[in-house]
Amino acid sequence: MFIGFSEAESFLRNCRDAVIITHQSPDGDCIGAGFGLKDILAELGIRSRVVCSDPFPKRYDFMTSCGAGEDFEPETIIAVDIADEKLMGRYEAIYGGKVQLCIDHHISNKNYAEKTLLRGNATAACEIIYDLAQYMGVRITKHCATCLYTGIATDSGCFKYDCTTPRAHEIAAEMKRSYDINFARINRYMFDVKSMGRMKLEAKVTELMEERLGGKLVLLAVTQDMMKQLGVAMEELEGFAPLTIQLENTEVGVLMREREDGVFKCSFRSADEVNVSEICQTLGGGGHAKAAGCTVEGSVSDIKDTITEAVRKAIGS
Repeated sequence: MFIGFSEAESFLRNCRDAVIITHQSPDGDCIGAGFGLKDILAELGIRSRVVCSDPFPKRYDFMTSCGAGEDFEPETIIAVDIADEKLMGRYEAIYGGKVQLCIDHHISNKNYAEKTLLRGNATAACEIIYDLAQYMGVRITKHCATCLYTGIATDSGCFKYDCTTPRAHEIAAEMKRSYDINFARINRYMFDVKSMGRMKLEAKVTELMEERLGGKLVLLAVTQDMMKQLGVAMEELEGFAPLTIQLENTEVGVLMREREDGVFKCSFRSADEVNVSEICQTLGGGGHAKAAGCTVEGSVSDIKDTITEAVRKAIGS
């Protein structure tokens, strides 16, 4: 059931002992939303903890180092930035079918929770968390502000993606003005700082890119062997997907990252008009119109063929 801020406020003020679930392969938005909501619940005197199927990447330590929360048997199950229960990873087996509140901004949300606060036009889940806190009149701490700014900055590509709303800019300005967050440091670590392995992999990108459908589709596959050879962790490839739509005439770009279990996490990007969320939904995934994803099993060549056919049908090439 989809709800508004009033019902979400009532739910949060009356909940107890909440577990906040973030999606597997965590990024800045789901981490920021999870820990930002945890801070908000703490202001209400409600204990909570943030969980994720995968470890939080080290570069997000400034958000997660305060601790994910004490251990307790939860009474309340909340999901943030999760459009589909499958994205919970191993927590789907524990909390699948039990989520009471989902706070999300993905238009592909499956409406799996008892209550869903969905704003599909929001830049990030953190934008919704901020507006919800303002609606509730809950104090935002500097740590909370840092978390929410980080989520908005990362999901907007440092405010350059066309999903960036005027509201996102307004919230970012408020974070700087009222909370004196170190936005320059956040942006440097989110967008500029890279490992040597990541730098070496970037140098190989042009060799790895493959054009299909007359250049309208660009595929970039990074295997476990490549990552091990260069000493690159999978989470370090988070910013690679936009590189696939930098070539002229490209309409859809796809970054294929092989997980340790051999399954490929495929991140789709649209350069202009193509709705990649609709393409990903045909492959069991989803997301936003310009940025979406799915997971696919098989060999690299078979997966490339599967993606090519799905994109071909979508763009009519």
